[in-house]
Amino acid sequence: MHIRRTLPLTLLSFVVEIARLDHPFERGLSRVTADYAINDDGTVKVTNRGYDAKKGKWSEAIGKGRFAGPTDIGSLEVSFFGPFYGGYHVVALDDDYGWAMVIGNNRNYVWILSRTPALEDSVLQPLLRQASEIGVATDALIWVDQQASE
Repeated sequence: MHIRRTLPLTLLSFVVEIARLDHPFERGLSRVTADYAINDDGTVKVTNRGYDAKKGKWSEAIGKGRFAGPTDIGSLEVSFFGPFYGGYHVVALDDDYGWAMVIGNNRNYVWILSRTPALEDSVLQPLLRQASEIGVATDALIWVDQQASE
C-alpha cells in the first residue's frame, strides 16, 4: 500500500463521506462529514458528523489525530476513544485535493472522501479498482446518502 505524500494544510479541511465500509461508530448515519483542523500543539482535531434518521438527530464525534511520521506524508493516527489510536492513511489523492481515499491499518476500514457531495463515475471507477487491488471488499462499500431528509 503506497501512502501519498501531501501538504498537511491541503489534506486538512472539510470533506463529505462518499463511501465507507460498515463499522459500528457510523452505522445508520447519512450526510456524514469530517472536518480536520490543526491544533496549536501540532495535533489534528477531527470532527466527524452524521445524521441518524432513526433517532431524528445529528451525531458528532470529536477525535484527536497525530501524524504517524513526517507531516508531509498523508499518514495519521486518530483516536476517538482515549488512548486507542487507529491508522488513517491516504492512498489516493486528487491533484487538486478534491477527493481522497483513506485506508485504516487493515482493509476493514476505508473511506472515499470528497469536497463535494458526489463524485463522477470517471473518478469513482479508478478508485474502486485501486481499492480492490489492495484487498478492499468493494462490494461491501456503503454509499453514503448525502441528501437532506430531516
